[in-house]
Amino acid sequence: MIDILIADDHAIVREGLKQIVNQQIDIQVTGEAANANELLQKLKHDHWDVIILDINMPGQNGLEVLKEIHTLYPRLPVLILSIYDEEQYGLRSIKAGAAGYLKKVSAPEELVHAIQTVYKGNKYISASLAEKLADSIHLNQNGPPHEKLSDREYEILCLIASGKSAEQIAGQFSISVHTYYSYRNRIMEKMQLKSNVELTQYAIQNGLIDL
Repeated sequence: MIDILIADDHAIVREGLKQIVNQQIDIQVTGEAANANELLQKLKHDHWDVIILDINMPGQNGLEVLKEIHTLYPRLPVLILSIYDEEQYGLRSIKAGAAGYLKKVSAPEELVHAIQTVYKGNKYISASLAEKLADSIHLNQNGPPHEKLSDREYEILCLIASGKSAEQIAGQFSISVHTYYSYRNRIMEKMQLKSNVELTQYAIQNGLIDL
């Protein structure tokens, strides 16, 4: 039996995933977490075979907690289940240690197949994401400017491009507006852009946000 822990801040999502998974004779959900702190605390006291992790959670985000899990429990497969397209977070998730990346709109049978795949020690990634991963190995300083950003900077770039205000972004990450502007200035410096408009245009042109 494959024991699953689901980490997602939306109870309705967790319930839907449980209904899908518990229909299988070889998979069962035996743990839930609504945020990163709860997830990490549960991992200290219990064992699971696969973690299903959402990227967009309050406080410590999914990519940050993914890196922490990968460091503390390197043999524990983490399957990222996200609303975001592969172009936005797929590559960063795999590089951060995820065993697989799947969109929430995927078919239930694909989720089951992904769980079984990562449980066996294999990676679950689409052909297009595999191609992006191969290409990224050869990236150098001439690669896309957004590849130079940290995970947090990249998230803030996407939120700016999505039309979020400084106050909304600061609130989402529990940081001050001053700290937000420090992040934004670093993003602009690294990408050699001068305004939110240019950041938004770049994100749209490179498929980093959904229109």
